[in-house]
Parts: sequence; structure tokens; C-alpha cells
Amino acid sequence: MEQQGLDLMDQALGFHSNKAQQQPWPLSGRFVLVEDCVDTSGAFVLHHILKRSFTSHPSSAVIFLAFANPINHYDRVLRKLGCNLASQRDTGRFFFLDMLMLQCPVEGEPNHDGLAAVFEKIERVISELSPENKKFVTVIIDDISCLELAANGSSNDAIDFLHYCYTLTSENDYALVALNHRDIYSDGERSTFKLEIEYLADILVKVDPLATGLAKDVHGQVMVLNKETQKQHGISSIKVHNFHFKIKENNTEYFYAGSRT
Repeated sequence: MEQQGLDLMDQALGFHSNKAQQQPWPLSGRFVLVEDCVDTSGAFVLHHILKRSFTSHPSSAVIFLAFANPINHYDRVLRKLGCNLASQRDTGRFFFLDMLMLQCPVEGEPNHDGLAAVFEKIERVISELSPENKKFVTVIIDDISCLELAANGSSNDAIDFLHYCYTLTSENDYALVALNHRDIYSDGERSTFKLEIEYLADILVKVDPLATGLAKDVHGQVMVLNKETQKQHGISSIKVHNFHFKIKENNTEYFYAGSRT
């Protein structure tokens, strides 16, 4: 049951496709956007991808931008999932950029220089990677709503920063993964920002509470929209996956609706 459950998320992300068999890290060149809401956190999807990134290839590397939590939070969660972040950091595969102390500008002023400096840090880390590690790089941002706070509420600066990170996927075949809280967007400007990042995303993961309300054995539902493109033929399609999840102490279990009693 456990292996079957994990396969649902992996399959939705494209880990079992023909492309995945040819590419050691199936998310290479793709932008994965995870959207959650106040009632149901989607952080477990980031944790799932973070762990899988280390097992995809012995030379893969992760650059983690933490706007939401300190490193001990992620270390504690990943240890429960069987992944030691300290060990990965010691071997030069995990780079944690603590953005919690990012200097914000005076209220009402944009933070062009601050976000530019963050992207320079990402480029610096990449430039210092070994040639082998540079082949399979994943940049993870947790989370975009805090990124906007760092930009002093400037959606334009935040989207510019994401565009810069997005170029890493198109130019270097790296992976970009980001978490966003979609229910914080109400006015026109922020709604436009949300629509733009959804448009950029190659894979959109939406995490919601159950439509029928709270349940003891089901913590929520996931919908994954995977935009698959065959560039050589100019063909694109969207595959939609829907399933439920339950977060346990040492893992998250995924299963189809109605498959549990």
C-alpha cells in the first residue's frame, strides 16, 4: 500500500513517464508550482520533491531559498522522511539560503537590490558547483508570498525575480519548484500575479481541504496539472491527476478517492 501511495504523487509529477526513463531527473527544465490555502498546507509536496531530488541522481544538487522557516524546521521534517539534510550539505549537494533575515527596504519602496542580490547568490552557488553537480540542479522557493513581503509588496519585483529563476530552467535545464498560498490574492494586481505564475508553471499542484469537510483518515485532496510537451512534434497536452492524501509521522500516504473505508 505504501509504495502504491507514493507512486501516485510520483506519477503525477511525471517520474514514471517515458521522458523520466531517459532523464535522470524528470523535473529538469520544468517549473513546478505548488498552491495551497490557509486551511490545508502544501508543504508536504515540497518535502516530497526535496527528498526525491537527492535520490534522482548521485550528483544532483538543491538550492533551497527559505523565506518561511529556519533550517532546523526542514531538517527535522526531512529526517522523519529518512533524508539527512546535514549530510547532503556536507557533501556539497544541499545549499540552504536563509532569507528570513533579508533586509527589507523602507515601507512603500521597492526592493530591487535585495532580490537582485538573492539571485546573485543563486548564480554564485551554481558557479561553484562541480561540473557533474551542475547537470542536475533544483531551485526550491518556500514560499512566494514571503518573497513578495521581501519585495515590500511589489508584485512586479517578485515576478521579475521568478522570471530570472525561470530562465535557469530554460537555459540550463534546471528545475524550479515554488510554494504559493493562492487564497491571499484578492485584489486585481495580486490576482494578475497569481495568474502569471500559474501560466509559467509546467506542473501545477493544487492542495485543498476535502470538499465534503474534515475526515479522520483523509487530510485533503490534490489536483496535479502536468503540461507535457513533445517539442520535436510541437504537441502539448495537459494530464490531470486527482487523489487524496493523509500526512503521517514519517511519510505522506496518497490514495484515490473511495479506495479507503
